[in-house]
Amino acid sequence: MSWLGDHWIVVVLLAAYTGMLVLHAWQGRRGTHGLADYYVGGRAMGGVALGLSFFATYSSTNSFVGFAGQSYHYGAPWLLLAPIIVLFCIIAWALVAPRLRRFTEALGSLTIPDFFGFRFGSARARLIAAVIVIGSSFFYLTAVFKGVGATLGAFLDVDYQLAIWIFFLIVMAYTAVGGFISVVKTDVVQGLIMLVAAVLLFRGTVNAAGGLGALAAVRAAPATQQLFTWDAAMPFAVLLGIIIAGTIKLVVEPRQLSRFYALRDARAVRHGFWVATLSFLLVYALIVPIGLYAHAILGEGITDSDTIVPRMLTDPDIFHPAVSAFMLVALVAAAMSSVDSVLLVMAATCHRDLVALLRPAASERAAVRDTALYVALFAFLTTLIALNPPGGIVALTSFSGSLYAACFLPALIFGLYWRRGDGRAAVASMLVGMVVLLAWKRLGSATVHEVFPAMLASTIVYIAAAWGARASPAVAVLFDTVPAEEKVTRAMAR
Repeated sequence: MSWLGDHWIVVVLLAAYTGMLVLHAWQGRRGTHGLADYYVGGRAMGGVALGLSFFATYSSTNSFVGFAGQSYHYGAPWLLLAPIIVLFCIIAWALVAPRLRRFTEALGSLTIPDFFGFRFGSARARLIAAVIVIGSSFFYLTAVFKGVGATLGAFLDVDYQLAIWIFFLIVMAYTAVGGFISVVKTDVVQGLIMLVAAVLLFRGTVNAAGGLGALAAVRAAPATQQLFTWDAAMPFAVLLGIIIAGTIKLVVEPRQLSRFYALRDARAVRHGFWVATLSFLLVYALIVPIGLYAHAILGEGITDSDTIVPRMLTDPDIFHPAVSAFMLVALVAAAMSSVDSVLLVMAATCHRDLVALLRPAASERAAVRDTALYVALFAFLTTLIALNPPGGIVALTSFSGSLYAACFLPALIFGLYWRRGDGRAAVASMLVGMVVLLAWKRLGSATVHEVFPAMLASTIVYIAAAWGARASPAVAVLFDTVPAEEKVTRAMAR
């Protein structure tokens, strides 16, 4: 009874939030009549909802716990994350969204691997892409599970492992039952919660530090003045690579791109562009400096920056208990908004691009059921890995993003904008990008992050292999005209 008395606010908010998840799962289940509904909302969703979902899907505990605290060690150069993430959001919505929406609808594509397979006429490209999606997703999911486990454990005074299992049960259940419709409905609420949470987190941190001017004192202190140089914690080129690896996912990661599949029309693209861009601008401008301000609050000597935000939120001298309780719900919401999307993408990829090629489902209803089972399976496997996570939040997130950028960026962008290219070019670029990424990482270069040589190598290989290869007549039709909606979106982004 004493535990409940100490944590009743958190319990009430989490119970109310869980009730909302149950409602959305039920609504998603009612609105799902086939695979297109379960995977991409029947391609009939509005831009405001998908813009918030695009933002919420990216902004997990990796952002509010990992990214927010990382400037404690990485210093002022880490603040570049905010403008860079806004830049990639603009690129994704202005350049990728309109054409990907049109191409995938025409090709009957429901996943990124099957888009590569249809676009390049290659079962091998589809298979390799599917393996990359599933493998990379495990790294990202582990990072999110670690963040939410540490946060729930700190707030509820429960064991880390127990917090992980509680999170698993909730997110697995509503994702498996409701599919894409449930995920987007929940993302809208989660996105709004995160917008408020970013304001509260920044305001509480700055007040506890002594005001906006506290950074001047941090910069003047001998122990922390190095944090305000370009090479604060490492060579700037390496730090820039970490930032790009963690943010370029907005352009190439399947869980983000799946939002574009679901867009209803050109008007939805325009609405989504503005909603997503403004959300990223507001939230990341507020949360990225948190780690720097933490020096004025917590002092020196913190070895794990992932613990900074949870430590401050559980300190009643910094945040009122009611605010801390709301922030916990916000962090759980942030985690769920990413995990549900990744689980659904993994499950859809496993069923549609691996299993169904060997053993097709008897009906669409059976395919939906099987995909839901894969959601549960991947959630369970991730939980087992997260009990003893192999790395820090930012490191795991960065590697996941690097893998997508190295393997998918050339095939995606050239596949949408250049007629040339076949399965040979797509497969070669994916494999070379992966090999260079892993080899460079193993070498441990101190001056250049592995994402740069990996992207360069995969791009060169794609261009060289695609130069003499033309798209099939069926695919070439897609390039014959530039839809009016693309012209509008490009003009809007200028």
